[in-house]
Amino acid sequence: MTTIGVLALQGAVREHIRSIEASGAKAVEIKRTEQLDEIDGLILPGGESTTMRRLIDSYGFFKALQEFGNQGKPIFGTCAGLILLASKIDGQDQAHLGLIDMKVARNAFGRQVASFEAELEIAYVADDFNAVFIRAPYILEAGPDVEVLATYQDKIVAAKQGHYVCTAFHPELTDDNRFIAYFVSMVEQSKKTLAS
Repeated sequence: MTTIGVLALQGAVREHIRSIEASGAKAVEIKRTEQLDEIDGLILPGGESTTMRRLIDSYGFFKALQEFGNQGKPIFGTCAGLILLASKIDGQDQAHLGLIDMKVARNAFGRQVASFEAELEIAYVADDFNAVFIRAPYILEAGPDVEVLATYQDKIVAAKQGHYVCTAFHPELTDDNRFIAYFVSMVEQSKKTLAS
């Protein structure tokens, strides 16, 4: 069975676990780096990106996460997870994991009060996806190898580069599991490719 981990240092972990299981895969909370060896794909959940980075450093996850991605194993970053994956962050000298060639703006839609829902058309996923945005970032610039999956008011809010995918919104906060199911299928595909 395909096993997908959720980095369980901070953020909406339980909701992701539920959505992964509803999509037919096994879900695991990842709290130690050695658990990364036991999973086929990983979700970096929403939360607060600066706090998450501190926890990633404290628990020795930084190099381990980069190596996980470099092995060709899929990673999905939602909200703060998108910020962690970016190669550039607007207004900051340093990015975090730098796995997707893109520049992002943090809290780009405003503070907590600027949380909202919108119906999006998302490539490969759905043409009527109800997306929940909470203090959401968005992608300012996407590199040549980055595929834009969805936009909202002309701002890029979902993208994919190779085996990495990210959303500015929280697909785990509704009962619509289609985006998580899409990631599960990416992981199943990569598992076959890596095994061959």
